[in-house]
Amino acid sequence: MARNIKHTEKFNNFNLIVFGGTGDLALRKIFPALYHRYVDNQLLCEYNIVAVTRKKGIENDFNKQLVSFIKASVDGNKINEKELNTFISKVSIVVAESNSVEGYDNLNTFLAPFNDYQNIFYFSTPSSAFGPISQALKDSGLVNKSSKVVLEKPLGHSLESSISINNEITRTFDENQIYRIDHYLGKETVQNLMVLRFANNLFERAWNAENIESIQITVSESLGVEKRAGYYDQSGALLDMVQNHLLQLLCLVAMEPPFELEAHEVRNEKLKILRSLRLFNKKSIHTDSVKGQYTRGNIEGDKVSSYLEDIEKYESKTETFVALKAYVDNWRWKNVPFYLRTGKRMKKRYSEIVINFKEVRHNIFPSKEKINNNKLIIRLQPEERIELVQMTKIPGPGGYRYKPIALKLDYVDSFEERFPEAYERLIVDVIRGNQTLFMSQDELVAAWTWIESITNNWKNMNVKNILYEAGSWGPGDGILEEKESWVTKSWKK
Repeated sequence: MARNIKHTEKFNNFNLIVFGGTGDLALRKIFPALYHRYVDNQLLCEYNIVAVTRKKGIENDFNKQLVSFIKASVDGNKINEKELNTFISKVSIVVAESNSVEGYDNLNTFLAPFNDYQNIFYFSTPSSAFGPISQALKDSGLVNKSSKVVLEKPLGHSLESSISINNEITRTFDENQIYRIDHYLGKETVQNLMVLRFANNLFERAWNAENIESIQITVSESLGVEKRAGYYDQSGALLDMVQNHLLQLLCLVAMEPPFELEAHEVRNEKLKILRSLRLFNKKSIHTDSVKGQYTRGNIEGDKVSSYLEDIEKYESKTETFVALKAYVDNWRWKNVPFYLRTGKRMKKRYSEIVINFKEVRHNIFPSKEKINNNKLIIRLQPEERIELVQMTKIPGPGGYRYKPIALKLDYVDSFEERFPEAYERLIVDVIRGNQTLFMSQDELVAAWTWIESITNNWKNMNVKNILYEAGSWGPGDGILEEKESWVTKSWKK
């Protein structure tokens, strides 16, 4: 049930300038996110939204697309046309034919009357353009101490390229002006993970190796590569999902309590976890990693093509599935496996974190039936909910019979408020100047260091993809028997 919330926080006036502003991400996520924050009375300031493009004469088509995407993000019958038109009037399209002072002349002219506003530059472009855009903005005199820049992934394709891109950007922007966005960190259930851990004595006391057997972080996708074939074949599942999304979730699950909920403190605790990740070696790359690629298959009754057919190639070594057994080498998590799994063309789309607690030490019940371990399940998508699986007595006579029952917190049923999309929260945090949910450069370097221990050993040890049928739960045949249990454990839903 949607409900407007009265916001009283006053933001500084701003210009949000989106490079790649006519692209898919801007139309599907960025502009609808701003619209919903406007409708919920959160943009209590003066502002302009600028879509920067290299194409001329597309204003009419752009406005039609903008209206269409915003309407698609809400119930079309409930949209307020007056509010929509007012918001659309705040969005302008500006042509910048090249990344140069001359190319940014139109942008400079547009922004000149608003030179007392903070400029927020959103780079919704390939990361190869981040450096040239930053330099052109600097040369054009559009960047000052109040300016901010938002960077979309991927931030390079390796540690070396990531550092190179960062060096280019920091010639124009200071680290405290840079917001490296990961939309998974804006999800409501991910936000609630902080409250769940640090505001509940029950969980925080048990959140350690003494009480937890394993932790599973899963992102299962039923879609294939779709329109991202060119990019995906250069990255694969490891770089597309694990290097950012899954590692950030792991950090929030594993980090120590920060001194306070402030950006510097939270990011430092996440950095400690990334630096504590056990690097892969020639032995563990075989025992603790699996990579796969989907073939033809069937999803919900529809025949789907193979990865090679989707990318229109005869051969590719790119993985569309990856499963990893990771370890955080510190006091809290000694020898607790973190299972990270993600794949495309899986049987079902869902993302979740599962905390598997250890079984009770002794079974006192006469039947000696197995007592399942407790589980805390944090579902991120498609529906957002939290479940605590506990053993409960089955009603009736006949002795102690028991089975696992889930206590559920279903967000949709429990709250009347509309659930903001992740981009809504993150963009508002940028306007506020809150970097808590954004990666620091040190985090990025630590993440890449761990990822390269995988990619380098895959290459050096010639680890090959295991083919799996689209619409299945991933690689099955071809996995060593001792690995099958952790690769598929709790995966088949």
